[in-house]
Amino acid sequence: MTAHDRRFRFGAVAAAARSAKEWTSTAQHLEELGFSTLLCPDTTGTFAPFAALTAAAMATETLRLGTYVLASPLRSPGTVAWESVTLDALSGGRFELGLGAGRPDAARDAARLGLPFGSAAERITRLEETIAAVRARFAGSDPAAQRDAVRGVQQPAPPILVAGVGPRMLRLAAQHADTLALGLPPRSTDDDLAAKADELRRLDATAFDRLELALNIALVGENAPPHAAAWLGGDPSELIRGGSITVLVGTPRQMADALLRRRERSGVSYVSVNVMFADQFAPVIELLADQ
Repeated sequence: MTAHDRRFRFGAVAAAARSAKEWTSTAQHLEELGFSTLLCPDTTGTFAPFAALTAAAMATETLRLGTYVLASPLRSPGTVAWESVTLDALSGGRFELGLGAGRPDAARDAARLGLPFGSAAERITRLEETIAAVRARFAGSDPAAQRDAVRGVQQPAPPILVAGVGPRMLRLAAQHADTLALGLPPRSTDDDLAAKADELRRLDATAFDRLELALNIALVGENAPPHAAAWLGGDPSELIRGGSITVLVGTPRQMADALLRRRERSGVSYVSVNVMFADQFAPVIELLADQ
């Protein structure tokens, strides 16, 4: 299987709710709509991802649970391994580990937690150490793990997603990840996405065919919510006119066709949307469910 003919998967990014009942109801609704994964971001102003995903796991049966994405400076590698094996066990093997070196705003989260943020090189090294620690914990290769009461369900480890676009992050994903989430700037077009995919192919053609490529859609439809520009990274109407890959507009059929063309050209098959667009996006999932 190559990146271009990999079947679609769909995730919904959610970060908070007014109550436990609302949160678990959201997870159940996403499962009913056909989403593959509930994805929880890693910001100190929203739910702590491992706790939130564990609650969602208890309320669902098939929905997979993913971090999107853990900032490497905010936890030690051993902590991530411990939390990962716990959630994998409690979810019956539905956990997916998403990791990143830390978006710029994560520096404030690190400061809030009293942790050093570190240089880009230090954060990437920490990310590599985290992947190694998780795999060692699941494999039981750490001598300390021989007495562990909790073992991971997925072997040899849960699927690992790495988010990034720089050369070192592409190389890291090529070597260690199962999924690469391409976090290009908001004004990037399909030409920019194809160029980044080509860069990965030139770097490691075998990894390009092996990796699942992921992209997050920030806006579905032309009716942007109030203050959307703040989290879209630009004026919604300008992004739509400019052909931004972070927006998806048109009828469900037109949206589905756009995603099919994108997969054919750039290999992107794992698509996530903000949970506020879940119902609006559901018809697209139905159209692409078996493709």
